[in-house]
Amino acid sequence: MTGSASVKIARVLLVIICELLAITIALTTKEVDPWLAVLTGCLFAAFIILIEGLLKEFTLRGFSTATFGLLVGLFCGWLITRVGFTQLFEAIAPPGAEVIIRASMDAAIYTSLGFIGAVLALRSDRDDFAFIIPYVRFREDVASGQPLVLDVEAILDGRIKQVISAGFLNGRLLIPSFVLDQLNELSDSPETTDKERAQRGLETLEALRKDEVLDVNIHRAPAPESLDRVNQELVNVARLLGARLLTTDERLAKFAKLQGLPVLNLNDLSNALKPRVVVGERVRLTLVKPGKDDHQAVGYLSDGTMVVVNHSMDRMGQNVDAVIISTLQTANGQLVFGELIGG
Repeated sequence: MTGSASVKIARVLLVIICELLAITIALTTKEVDPWLAVLTGCLFAAFIILIEGLLKEFTLRGFSTATFGLLVGLFCGWLITRVGFTQLFEAIAPPGAEVIIRASMDAAIYTSLGFIGAVLALRSDRDDFAFIIPYVRFREDVASGQPLVLDVEAILDGRIKQVISAGFLNGRLLIPSFVLDQLNELSDSPETTDKERAQRGLETLEALRKDEVLDVNIHRAPAPESLDRVNQELVNVARLLGARLLTTDERLAKFAKLQGLPVLNLNDLSNALKPRVVVGERVRLTLVKPGKDDHQAVGYLSDGTMVVVNHSMDRMGQNVDAVIISTLQTANGQLVFGELIGG
């Protein structure tokens, strides 16, 4: 049963229960017109449904956070009423109005501080809660694994399914709703390349959802006001859920790390798994193009590392054996120089 269907059934049950209660009260007291009771029950149910509609984007996590803040606010209000603060107003109240003044002041204090406590709790993060309740942090259970928030680039990358299926990553996968919106926009793009990448990303998500080992959830989050705010919203969602951010976007990875968020970059994992050649190692490769100097030819190892072989221009297009004589780390990767074995 879908969520929308469940909500509709819950609304119908609410209306029925309100009507039955109203009719029961009318028949029991015999002082209330049954038709008036039916109308009152309908209005009360409509009021509750209106409130539920206004809370459409309000999650269970937000509700529990607001409840905690409300309790803190009410506790502060109780402390204020206990110190006799309202007695100051009773002293200047007209004779006979002391009880009303006290009740009104108590209601105002509890309502105001309860509201302020709930709002402050919704604006706070886990570290603020940990400050209030020492040794307690509102995080996912360690045994279940820390959740992973995926951005659109991670979904479009074809390697994510293999990495997760291999067991290198665990925990729940969380897809913000605005990331799905980005995928849908790409799938409608007039550019064939973007459309194919989006289609592959949607197929990857479908495959991950069918995996019985994984728990893939769509997290409802407000859409960013502009494309420039997407990265900030991803960081906000990950921080709110106590999750790590999984991406292949170097700019987003640096942005999130600067804000103290745990980041998993698939490109970093790929680079870490690449075999590193060392000076003196023998390699076999195919020379595919000329080098910078006239006597040089270039080949590539299986991991994509470029090897410049000296004095090998006449062996272009052939498989050759070479020995590594030096390496150089550049912004684009590792550059390797070699010499032919056997001339």
